[in-house]
Amino acid sequence: MGQRDRMFKVLVVGDATVGKTSLVQRYANDSFNRHYKSTVGVDFALKVVQWSESETVRLQLWDIAGQERFTSMTRLYYREASACVVLFDVTNISSFSNSQKWKQDLDSKLLLPDGSPVPCLLLANKCDLSPWAVTREEVDRFSKENGFSGWVETSVKENKNINEAMRVLIEKMMCSCRGDGSSASAGTGDYISIKETSPPGWGCC
Repeated sequence: MGQRDRMFKVLVVGDATVGKTSLVQRYANDSFNRHYKSTVGVDFALKVVQWSESETVRLQLWDIAGQERFTSMTRLYYREASACVVLFDVTNISSFSNSQKWKQDLDSKLLLPDGSPVPCLLLANKCDLSPWAVTREEVDRFSKENGFSGWVETSVKENKNINEAMRVLIEKMMCSCRGDGSSASAGTGDYISIKETSPPGWGCC
């Protein structure tokens, strides 16, 4: 069986300063810098994952500026995306409540070919900081009520759950494009317990 190469466009959205650029740089290049400049418009990165012996996944990560939510440009940025990640800062309550607006904006402008919402993870970023401005129960309820595929606690700084969260998202995109994905994109909203073990053949190049 020959190699299959899949390309997915993944949107990374959320308010300014929640860690979107840091997330993209950590995931794509395994680097972290405290002093990123605010993204203007949209930034891009590419991540190549050897998903299995026969499948390579290329993720085109679109880091969309936090100020862009209400501009007409977002429709252009969202076009043909396969999945999205909405980040908020666990110490910033407004970034949490604004996650709902980001999700509603995405759902109004972006659907899978079968008309269902794209898989969308909610990332509770900066989980290494305290105090949290929101409880885990509130995040859990919020994720379910707003149709997220699930939510994960992440710390870009400490590289906690970044690769694992993205792996969950890739699994959902692979299900969607194989056609067995009606359940993959349905938002259960549950907390995603990150397993320490990787699936067979998981590797990253």
